[in-house]
Amino acid sequence: MKTYKHLLTALLLLGSFSLFSQDTIVLTSKDSLVQRSWMAGIGWNFIDDSGDAFNDVTTIRDQWNGVAFPSRISIGRYFKSGLGIEAIASYNRYKKGNTIDGVINPDFKDYFSIDSRLTYDLNKLIGQTAWFDPYVGVGLGYADANDVPRGTYNAVIGFRTWFSDHWGLDFSSSGKWSFGNEASNHIQHAVGVVYQWNIEKGLTKKGEEKVALLEEMEKMLQRQKDSLAVVKRAEEEAAALADRLAREKEAALAAQELEKRALDAKNVMQKALDDLGPVYFAFDSSYLNTEAKTMLDSVAILMNNNPDYNFQIGGHADSRGTDQYNLWLSERRAKRTVEYLLAKGVGLDRLTYNAFGESQLVNECGDGVHCRDPKHQLNRRSDFEVINY
Repeated sequence: MKTYKHLLTALLLLGSFSLFSQDTIVLTSKDSLVQRSWMAGIGWNFIDDSGDAFNDVTTIRDQWNGVAFPSRISIGRYFKSGLGIEAIASYNRYKKGNTIDGVINPDFKDYFSIDSRLTYDLNKLIGQTAWFDPYVGVGLGYADANDVPRGTYNAVIGFRTWFSDHWGLDFSSSGKWSFGNEASNHIQHAVGVVYQWNIEKGLTKKGEEKVALLEEMEKMLQRQKDSLAVVKRAEEEAAALADRLAREKEAALAAQELEKRALDAKNVMQKALDDLGPVYFAFDSSYLNTEAKTMLDSVAILMNNNPDYNFQIGGHADSRGTDQYNLWLSERRAKRTVEYLLAKGVGLDRLTYNAFGESQLVNECGDGVHCRDPKHQLNRRSDFEVINY
């Protein structure tokens, strides 16, 4: 169920403007109404099927039929537009001795009906009230009356009177005209208790006018406050601007200096790694030989002594073999290099790796170029790059 946001806002505004006007504006329950809901009802129905029901609706004793227990249930969905969709089921019993279809009924007879109808809230035309809802409607139904089943065209007029948002009484009269056979037409009256749930409320026209007035009062008061604050705010902004410009200039110079120092430190570390050189591998191998491990020991010492740096290990291959195989082999070389450094105490969060295959050769020994193995070996490597400081 939606909260009454507009009503609450208006009530809060009301407290702010109690000194603004001599006539206090008060929002009450009459300023809100139910706009959407589900509704169910239970009650009694009374059938006038005398044969002249539409000529004389005042004869009750000899023409109306009803039972002592609740004999009608309904359920419906009602919308903000005023339209409602309902389904209704009824049971009744024709009394022995009553006039049915123009003749005296010789014995008790059961009556059943199922109806659907579309209704319209007349308050949309005559003005809303919080307690009285007249309506009209049309629909279709099925009735088994006087042992003659028939389809019916229906028209209804009625009203509901409400004791609260949820509970009320429903009174209606429906004319039912049969089709598909020669059965007579009849009238069905109903009275019952109705209950609403899943309620969505809104403001009445008067309530909307009150809220609009309160909002206008708020704007007027705010304009007054804004005018008084303009001069003071301008003075404060001028002083703040001068102070901010000075601080921004100082901060920019400091940031530039920090960035330069960080770049210089990163370059120094990268040069130290470059001086140690890459790790080289044998042809078609990703295993670290003794020379490679000795070199990696020096790399690990350098990394452990500088914990503020993160590194990327790049794996490479020479041009011999397919591109796909060399990419796989270079990944194996990078992984083995990382595993060795991890074993020497370098943190996992400081290391990443990437495989480049034969895409970053350091010389001319590409596909189709004849080179001796010492030149190819320069491409079978793992190298190191500083990526963060």
